[in-house]
Amino acid sequence: MYKVTSKKGEEFEIKFDKEGFLVNGKPGEWDIQKIKNNLFHILFEGKSFEAELLKVDAENKTVHLKINNKPIELKVEDEYDQLLRKLGMDKALTKKINELKAPMPGLVLRILAEEGQTIKQGDSLLVLEAMKMENVLKSMGDGIIKQLKVKAGDKVEKNQLLIVME
Repeated sequence: MYKVTSKKGEEFEIKFDKEGFLVNGKPGEWDIQKIKNNLFHILFEGKSFEAELLKVDAENKTVHLKINNKPIELKVEDEYDQLLRKLGMDKALTKKINELKAPMPGLVLRILAEEGQTIKQGDSLLVLEAMKMENVLKSMGDGIIKQLKVKAGDKVEKNQLLIVME
């Protein structure tokens, strides 16, 4: 059984069986035809829809679609995700990064973040020169910059603490 939730909070329960599948416990009259790559025509209970699959983000368990040209993001949970959430263990699996350490010895060229700044996973935080190459160090998670432990021009050693986040 899968639980599908839209950004608007609409929830659907999808169950597969040997007859097909049920949506919220009810069988539906479905006809799905592939038009071309990632583009489908759907007939559901007498209504026609055009669906385009834009992106599947397996890590975040989301599916991005366009239904009749309207973008829709759906979160998909399988039975194990639902069980972990019910037991309160879903939060334990999210990684919280509180520190950025130097991956190698080098010279801090530029600081791209400032204390108090809200950051997202993948945001550039600083530029470290090592072996005559510029390396942009990025955030591994979401958070807020609590303290910068280095400044531009500082020489750093491998595993030296550069930034503290909360």
